[in-house]
Amino acid sequence: MKTRPSSLESVTCWRAKFMEAFFSHVLRGTIDVSSDRRLCDQRFSPLLHSSRHVRQLTICNMLQGATELVAEPNRRVLETLASSLHTLKFRHLLFSDVAAQQSLRQLLHQLIHHGAVSQVSLYSWPVPESALFILILTMSAGFWQPGPGGPPCRLCGEASRGRAPSRDEGSLLLGSRRPRRDAAERCAAALMASRRKSEAKQTARAAPAARVTRRSTQESLTAGGTDPKREPLPPATSHEAPGTKRPPSAPATTSSASASSSSTSSSKRAPASSAPQPKPLKRFKRAAGKKGARTRQGSGAESEDLYDFVFIVAGEKEDGEEMEIGEVACGALDGSDPSCLGLPALEASQRFRSISTLELFTVPLSTEAALTLCHLLSSWVSLESLTLSYNGLGSNIFRLLDSLRALSSQAGCRLRALHLSDLFSPLPILELTRAIVRALPLLRVLSIRVDHPSQRDNPAVPGNAGPPSHIIGDEEIPENCLEQLEMGFPRGAQPAPLLCSVLKASGSLQQLSLDSATFASPQDFGLVLQTLKEYNLALKRLSFHDMNLADCQSEVLFLLQNLTLQEITFSFCRLFEKRPAQFLPEMVAAMKGNSTLKGLRLPGNRLGNAGLLALADVFSEDSSSSLCQLDISSNCIKPDGLLEFAKRLERWGRGAFGHLRLFQNWLDQDAVTAREAIRRLRATCHVVSDSWDSSQAFADYVSTM
Repeated sequence: MKTRPSSLESVTCWRAKFMEAFFSHVLRGTIDVSSDRRLCDQRFSPLLHSSRHVRQLTICNMLQGATELVAEPNRRVLETLASSLHTLKFRHLLFSDVAAQQSLRQLLHQLIHHGAVSQVSLYSWPVPESALFILILTMSAGFWQPGPGGPPCRLCGEASRGRAPSRDEGSLLLGSRRPRRDAAERCAAALMASRRKSEAKQTARAAPAARVTRRSTQESLTAGGTDPKREPLPPATSHEAPGTKRPPSAPATTSSASASSSSTSSSKRAPASSAPQPKPLKRFKRAAGKKGARTRQGSGAESEDLYDFVFIVAGEKEDGEEMEIGEVACGALDGSDPSCLGLPALEASQRFRSISTLELFTVPLSTEAALTLCHLLSSWVSLESLTLSYNGLGSNIFRLLDSLRALSSQAGCRLRALHLSDLFSPLPILELTRAIVRALPLLRVLSIRVDHPSQRDNPAVPGNAGPPSHIIGDEEIPENCLEQLEMGFPRGAQPAPLLCSVLKASGSLQQLSLDSATFASPQDFGLVLQTLKEYNLALKRLSFHDMNLADCQSEVLFLLQNLTLQEITFSFCRLFEKRPAQFLPEMVAAMKGNSTLKGLRLPGNRLGNAGLLALADVFSEDSSSSLCQLDISSNCIKPDGLLEFAKRLERWGRGAFGHLRLFQNWLDQDAVTAREAIRRLRATCHVVSDSWDSSQAFADYVSTM
């Protein structure tokens, strides 16, 4: 099948992995079943045979495979997937038609609500389609409302006779929290309705504007927003209100050519209050802002769709339109009722089983998408892990914090892991960390990264002079349950007292990782280390990456003498840039007296042959060190130095000490000597190396000459 599994993936059963890949290729049509007589046997179904091995399914582009899976001939295949599938992924989604979205609705209902899918991940969606994105979110959260004209769910009928629709949320979601559930659904419906009304008004006037102002949005809402029968809702969405009737003249689906011509002609003669013909949801408005991109429709523009998908910069958004719609629809999440638009509550919606892991990688969130996500999160008690990676949240981070605080107040909240990363943040990273820890005191794992200090994002919430007082405060952080904290910092010195306040409140912390952290002085770094020693007695693993510790040698020695740490990482920290002749013996002496340290990782510190030979004394006979893992990758080590290191280990008769990592060193300069050194080392430890071209390290070579 010419499929190469990822090197980061640990394959435990290659037969199951093969069958999973085989299922995906047959489903997408990349394997010609008709070319093999065994696969063409009428008594044999390739999809059914391999479906029981599928643990992870990926849906790409135009939702290929969704329609095939929900077809009646593949009913047994879908039933098997419902019990075997655990992870559902979406990659590089493009704009889809109504029929594909209806098929996806049925597929998600079967796999999530009546199946075993626990994780939904979205990857690389530069221009998300609002209707499709909200559909995936609401279905993942457990909401279900059959689409118009869709077949009834056979499993729902069986479940209603035997048990309640919700299988794991219980009365918490269907009983006392039902108003919150309806508010989330009404908010999603209101957001989609407001966008549809603004587009219908623009079409009727035959003069589409580049942005939707607050006045035009409010006028369109008050003109017909309270009448569900006049609401031009998109066909086959999950947010149609009960009792909403489709105009008889509006067909469910149309061809691209007829839809384009009919919408153009009807816009010339139909008044603003009439229901326009439904059209495919192909919007490039928020990303490109071009009139031509907004009016492209139909299958004839597939090449242009692909061009826009690859080259449109998603950061060029129409913030005015999104912010105005968001403010009118949900009042900036300040506690106001999302039903302020007058739309009826979706009483026909039911809540079923929901997923426990949600991941959004490189999916820009518009205001309406962020508001929908926040409202769903506020009652998503089954969610255990949330990953938001490079979503362009901006000031929506405050709404996210409010929703997480509301979720944390729920009795059955299970959220224990949060991974948040973005290019910019309206809050400094340490203040954002403090706010998250305050909002989620039961969190166990927190990973947060901000790449650049924000210069253009306004930290003010719309309508306020600054961040809410309940988010930014000087009061002490209450004690939390944090066990793992990973932080990636932008450029600029970080205030050590803020970091220390987080560490003091995290008494259960076992693992800490700081990436690209910069402090004003070595004393500030020493203050952080002293806080770790006094307040974080359970700390086992400590990692520093891309930090200049050349002037912090005494602090490094202080860490190596800590008798509670089991693993320390100094990755690209310039440890031996200053006074290597004096610092190396002090470092070796500290390690020889530490009997609790099990792992030391020193990649990218320009250790060289001299440093490696000095480090060999850690394994001498008079050492009490119990070091069993050593990483000396990217340290300008040559074959002769590695051979001498191996000989010293043999001379001291040291037993096998575990793993030795030698990636990206200069071992190709003398291949014979390198092979001999690795042969000798393998009698002492497990060696992991690679064949690397050292000519790429010319800059490092010049700096160490």
